[in-house]
Amino acid sequence: MDNSIVDRLDAQNWPFSLEWLPQPAYMVGGGVRDAILGRSREYLDLDFIIADDAVKVARAIAKHYQAGFVLLDAERKIARVVFPNATADFAQQEGDSLLTDLHRRDFTINAIAYNPHTQEIIDPLQGCADIAAGTLRMISPENLQDDPLRLMRAYRQAAQLGFTIEPSTQATIRTLAADISKVASERVRVEIGYLLANSQGTPWLKSAWEDNLLACFFINANRESLEKLAAVDKACSLIGEKYPQLGAELEKPLRDTVKTTWLGIAKLACLVHPNPEIAELELQQLTYSRAEIRGVTTALRLFPQFKVVHKSLREQYFLFQDVGVVFSATTVLALADDVVEAMSGDNPLCVYAPLINRYLNPDDLVAHPSPLVSGKEVIIAINIPASPLVGKILSEIAVAQAEGKVTTAAEALEFAQQFKQNI
Repeated sequence: MDNSIVDRLDAQNWPFSLEWLPQPAYMVGGGVRDAILGRSREYLDLDFIIADDAVKVARAIAKHYQAGFVLLDAERKIARVVFPNATADFAQQEGDSLLTDLHRRDFTINAIAYNPHTQEIIDPLQGCADIAAGTLRMISPENLQDDPLRLMRAYRQAAQLGFTIEPSTQATIRTLAADISKVASERVRVEIGYLLANSQGTPWLKSAWEDNLLACFFINANRESLEKLAAVDKACSLIGEKYPQLGAELEKPLRDTVKTTWLGIAKLACLVHPNPEIAELELQQLTYSRAEIRGVTTALRLFPQFKVVHKSLREQYFLFQDVGVVFSATTVLALADDVVEAMSGDNPLCVYAPLINRYLNPDDLVAHPSPLVSGKEVIIAINIPASPLVGKILSEIAVAQAEGKVTTAAEALEFAQQFKQNI
């Protein structure tokens, strides 16, 4: 075996010592596959199968290293140990031998085992040959049917690895496509999220839709929707070339607890109904988070306004207030329409340059107002009760400030007094 593969699989790279693993024990799954591929990760995701007492072994490792412990499946005896820069899953061997366990997995490339005690690769299903050929091949139709999420996972792994799906495997997926409806939406969302995250996933999302894996989740998606996904990718590329800062923002997740990127939000908006209210109901049924739903519906509602070329400062101010943190996703969604319609050599991005330049300038008072006075100061100065009127006055002060009509706190309060008198 290639020494570099052994080096990548070496237990010295693990967050725990090999002595904690009983014999026999095997490393399996993506960690072995990626080592053979030469892919390295900053965050390790390790999977082990152990002949007996897998949960007990995991508990002992977690306790010794003061790491997190999660019992993933009490019945199948699977546990996870969470380290600062790695997770390690420990599963009880399925069946009476390692070979039986490997034959129950999804694809041949994930059915390769590594014995860390002997540094031996065990590959009964020729997964290494399929890795070399860049081919995703099922182990059996029954294995896909046992967990229908594997149908969707095929497209995600093909996208991530740059592989092709072997023809009989894809034909089987088409045959079993209806079974995907048996899978919980949350599990399917994770796979779709990977495909939405970058341009490599787009052709595979299209292929999954053509193979009827998306119809029961995105009931309003059609061929035009899938074509627009590619346009969003192109729009993102144009933005990244001209405005690297905005391009980088598109690749960031909404927040630490929501891994969907802003690019993913724009692409998700292509797959739902264009009416934001209907889209919201769709996304709720798919159990998307409030932040994701708000991102998609905001982008759908506001991207037509981004196309209006001549907007007053006042209109721009309220547009920025309305779009907030969804600016990048809304911009790329608006630009995607123009990418589809643009003739060769056209630069549709210039339409959005004024808004983008404002957004990227932290000192721009239209995109990023810097309040001259607080609501409390307005209440005291002009003697009005706390009410929605205070917020309206503060907005009008901000517009006046952006237009250069007020520049100091005193002028702002005088403006507020005049506004009150004119109501």
